Amino acid sequence: MESAVRVCVTGAAGQIGYSLLPLICTGRVFGAGKKVHLRLLDIAPMEEVLKGVLLEIEDGAYPLVASIQISSDPRVAFKDADFVIFLGGFPRKPGMERRELLQINGKIFKEQGEALNEVANADVKCLVVANPANTNCLILLKNAPRLSAQNFSCLTRLDHNRALAQLAIKSSVTVDQVKNVIIWGNHSTTQYPDVNHGTIGAKPIREVINDNDYLNGPFIERVQKRGGEVLAQRKNSSVMSAANAVADHIITWIQGTPEGEWTSMGVYSNGEYDTPKDLVFSFPVRCKDGKFEIVTGLTIDELSLIHI
Repeated sequence: MESAVRVCVTGAAGQIGYSLLPLICTGRVFGAGKKVHLRLLDIAPMEEVLKGVLLEIEDGAYPLVASIQISSDPRVAFKDADFVIFLGGFPRKPGMERRELLQINGKIFKEQGEALNEVANADVKCLVVANPANTNCLILLKNAPRLSAQNFSCLTRLDHNRALAQLAIKSSVTVDQVKNVIIWGNHSTTQYPDVNHGTIGAKPIREVINDNDYLNGPFIERVQKRGGEVLAQRKNSSVMSAANAVADHIITWIQGTPEGEWTSMGVYSNGEYDTPKDLVFSFPVRCKDGKFEIVTGLTIDELSLIHI
């Protein structure tokens, strides 16, 4: 049995947490031989719900769960943490301006960044899921100067997975045959799903799907707006697929990308591909030994430059 890992999930009483926690507890995320010390963080008004989540984890009798702790204090939950998954944030409500949402979440992630800076493991890996994920991630890392930018990423794996799935459906193959698509930018409707470097069954995507009108139009729009499509059908936001994307993101971050492949992650920009510096932006990345690096040297065509 490998040594245990200390994992904190914020917003743990929410819906994505409810779908994600079984994936963690059964070993899908951190490995079948890895014991997990779970810290579940949420705001004080959610304490009773959080206690219910704890009871369900206990009743699951998961052999890999070494301990469970619930808290509303990030300094308690983040103490010596190895991984923190930030699901919790203030949701946008009807009539709320984006500026208002940014102000509220900015305060939340400033406080959590300061707590990370004080008490978290120096090698802690932080994955921000709560929207606006890119902005929240930037605020978090700016308020944790003791930690490297390598410690922080935000989730665009859901968008990446959506792109893979749409291309697999269009070409009548299984999703594992689709490689090296890219999500550029924000986890929002401004993102750019890029197929120009990708393959399906080892052949270029544009060769397999010989339909540039589709790839340059409806495909991009559907991936960009897929969250809204799910919301319209379910009357609720993406939950199961989001939890699965979180698991995929962490697995890749820990285990690495296969040779010759990459994934999409929102990471700190140093101006790669002429993007603005000092923001969190989704790039193609390779992972190895628990670290990520942005894939450089890709040729970007004029259409892609406009989108990026």
